[in-house]
Amino acid sequence: MVASSWYDHTADAGSIPVHVAERALEWLLDLQEAPASPELIEAFRRWRAEHPDHARAWQRIESVRSQLAPLASPVTADVARATLAPPPTTPRTLPRRRALKTLAVVTFAGGLTWAAQDRLPWRAWSADYRTGVGERRTLVLEDGTRLQMNTASAVDIHFDAQARRVRLLAGEILITTAKDPQPVARPFFVESAHGTARALGTRYAVRQRADDTEVSVFQGAVEIRPRDGAGPPRLVESGFGASFTVRDVTAPAPVEVSRAAWAEGFIVARSMRLDQFVDELNRYSREPVTCDPAVAALRVSGSFPLDDVRKVLSALSTTLDVRTEVTTRLWGQTSRRIVPARP
Repeated sequence: MVASSWYDHTADAGSIPVHVAERALEWLLDLQEAPASPELIEAFRRWRAEHPDHARAWQRIESVRSQLAPLASPVTADVARATLAPPPTTPRTLPRRRALKTLAVVTFAGGLTWAAQDRLPWRAWSADYRTGVGERRTLVLEDGTRLQMNTASAVDIHFDAQARRVRLLAGEILITTAKDPQPVARPFFVESAHGTARALGTRYAVRQRADDTEVSVFQGAVEIRPRDGAGPPRLVESGFGASFTVRDVTAPAPVEVSRAAWAEGFIVARSMRLDQFVDELNRYSREPVTCDPAVAALRVSGSFPLDDVRKVLSALSTTLDVRTEVTTRLWGQTSRRIVPARP
C-alpha cells in the first residue's frame, strides 16, 4: 500500500501494541453511535489515561482525523461519523467488523511503519474472521465444513466455482472438511504464507509461524505444496504431521491427537520442558509469563485449562518445586515469573 501525503505527518504508529490499537478503533466506533452516553465518554477517558500507549493510539486516530477534516472536538459522534464512518449511501447495517477493517487500514496500515515492518499485520486486521489473545471460535462454512480458530488467529474465506479456500493469515486452525454439496466436488485448500495444504477427506490442524507452517493430520490425508517448491507435493497421512517453508517440506513424523486439545480448551503436556510449556501458555495469556532459567529444564505433564492461566500456574506450584512472582507496573500491566520455590 502506498503512503498518502498526510500519513507522513502523523505520529508514528509502529510501536503501538496491536491490541491497544484495536481497542482505540473500537472506542471510535462506540463513540460515533449517537448519542454517546456520559458513562461511555467517562469510561473512554479512563481508558485513555490508563497507559501512555492508550493515549498514543488515540493521538494517532486524532492525527489522521485532523488531516481528513477540520475537527471541533476529539470525542464527537458527528465528527467521527463525518470523517471516518462510511458515506451516507452505505447501509447503516454495515457489520462492525467491516467498519473496523476500514478504520484499521485507513488509520494504522496506510503508511510505511506497520505495513512495511509488519508491526501490525493489517491483512489480519482486515480478515473475514479473527480471534483475540486467549479467544477461540468455531465457524461452520457454507459447505458444512467445521473450522475452529485458536488464539490470536485470522482467516479469509473464499469459495467459488473452482475451489474452496481458507487463507490463514495468522495463528492456528482446526479443519474438519465436509462433503462438497456442489455437483462437481471442489478441492479444499488451506493457504498460508508458505504454501497450501489440500484436504483429502480430512480433519487436520494448520499453524502458521514466522518461518514455516505446521500441519497435523488426524483423519484422512493432506497434500502439502510449498509456495515456491519445484518438486511434487508431499502427502501427509492420518497420525502424522509435517512442517513446510516456501520451498521445502519436512519428512512426516508421528503426531498425537492431543496436539489439537486446544480446540477443547486444554494444553496437554507430556514431559514437556517448563520453558517450552510457558512459551505455549503465553499464546493464551494477555499477562506475560516468563520462566527463570534455574527451573527451565523441569518437566511438565498433565492436562491444563487454557481459560485460566492463573489456575495453571497454581497447579504448577503444587506439582513442581516452583512458585510464581507477580509484578504490577505503574500503569496496571501485570506479569508473572516462575521461579524456584526456595531461593
